[in-house]
Amino acid sequence: MGKLKVGWAERDITTREPCYIPGHFNMRISEGVIDPLSTTALVVEGDGDLAIFLSIDCVVIRSFLLDEIRGKVKRKNPEIPYMKILANATHAHTTPSHYYDGGPIDDSIKAFYTEEELEQSLAEYKLSSLIDVPRDGMPVASSDAYRDFLSDQAADAICEAYGKRSEAGIAYGYGFAVVAHSRRTVYLDDYGKRPNVELNSLTSLHGHAVMYGATRDDQFSHYEAGADHFLNVLYTFDSAGRLTGAVINIPCPSQNSEGEANRRLTADFWQDIKKAIRARHGAIRILTQSAAGGDLSPRLLHYKEAQLRRFNLKYGNEGEDLSKRVEEMARRDIGERVAWAFDEILGWAGKDIRVDLPVRHVVRTVQLSRRLITDEEYALAQNELAALEKEPYRFDQGSPKANLDYNSILQSKRNRFTKVIRRYEKQQASPKLPMELHAIQIGDIAFASNRFELYMDYQHRIQARSPFMQTFVVQLSGQPGMDGGTYLCTERARQGKGYSASMFCNEVSVEGGQELVNETLKILESLKAADAT
Repeated sequence: MGKLKVGWAERDITTREPCYIPGHFNMRISEGVIDPLSTTALVVEGDGDLAIFLSIDCVVIRSFLLDEIRGKVKRKNPEIPYMKILANATHAHTTPSHYYDGGPIDDSIKAFYTEEELEQSLAEYKLSSLIDVPRDGMPVASSDAYRDFLSDQAADAICEAYGKRSEAGIAYGYGFAVVAHSRRTVYLDDYGKRPNVELNSLTSLHGHAVMYGATRDDQFSHYEAGADHFLNVLYTFDSAGRLTGAVINIPCPSQNSEGEANRRLTADFWQDIKKAIRARHGAIRILTQSAAGGDLSPRLLHYKEAQLRRFNLKYGNEGEDLSKRVEEMARRDIGERVAWAFDEILGWAGKDIRVDLPVRHVVRTVQLSRRLITDEEYALAQNELAALEKEPYRFDQGSPKANLDYNSILQSKRNRFTKVIRRYEKQQASPKLPMELHAIQIGDIAFASNRFELYMDYQHRIQARSPFMQTFVVQLSGQPGMDGGTYLCTERARQGKGYSASMFCNEVSVEGGQELVNETLKILESLKAADAT
């Protein structure tokens, strides 16, 4: 085995311009910045192979962003194996849009696609986007320009990290920190059949389950899933044994700041985690990964009064009421818990620093069975879209912001039915969804990627059967092309219905989810088998 080499780099990707913040159905325009956004690159090389990790504070990776990053890396340093870039989104809902908004496509990606393929992808995207929603005079910066800036920063970070590779050591371990909770409530009755409950493309046709449903309800039964409090961490050290950085893998999207702060940019709880860890360890690099969290969230859905009392007593001054700062305090609380777990793990994992581990990185496209649209769903989508298209944009909501909220929500409703119709029309010719999957071995641990907001059960199936001591599942990893993300729900969620488990939210079926598990394990087993040769 060859000596391990490690290189780190980080770039600020914050913008001060008013930008579209994706993640909700309304087009939110940023009104300032709470804390900086970043992209962090880590290169780990050993035994003739390498892995290039890249984390990005963004909601999801789409609109050729991964292709732009790879193309720019290729242009800046042809020596770097750009296909081995594993990029992941943190899924913060308070970050700028890099989605295509009608501008030119960067030349860096034209080596990967024909002109016809590009034109077809862009035309398809325009059919179900917010590009043409009237802004009513509100200034909004170009998302295309931000994507160009973001891909520049990411490519620079990768090239710098690659250039800074030097002999290093690695340690790894796991611990526990409560970050995630189940976000799907289940009721004894069919919620969708209650009087005055509207079933539409946004609520996603409720059944017995509701995402973020009320728990003070006579028919509340339970949470659909448990939660995963595992914290997987990989530490890096320089040749003198000094801590230089860490990969932190948490099964939870970074989504605390969506209430009082949902129109200001922030990296959400990851910023609090970094701040708490760096207060103890200095300016080390931290690469952030969301493990499977499609049905998980950092928000409590019950015990809210007890939580407020906790924050008032723990963080407030005497007599201070923190009821309007709950999200901020929840982030701080998470940061402290993760920092404590980080140190607890380091305390014992740091006794076993390895300098000559094998590194193997496989990139493979797997084919996953799509969630097919039924004839009945197709007919419903056609009827609902026809009705929505008769509703005009309105400019009588009281302010340009309110007008934009109304009109963008209207367009989002249309878009979701349009996508269902387009999927139905193409599914017979294309019943499988291709997905780029990365499987990386670093000694006795492995990383396995997927493009989805992956339900927790799939992660447990992979980790339980994995031949490696620890398996870091990385959700919302970037894909080539325009598309990315989408939920991958479980069978019990499919039965419960609701947002994240409907025809609007699931491009891959439950059967495709098990195919993802099996394909991932097949690759991991082949990597492990190579140890014996």
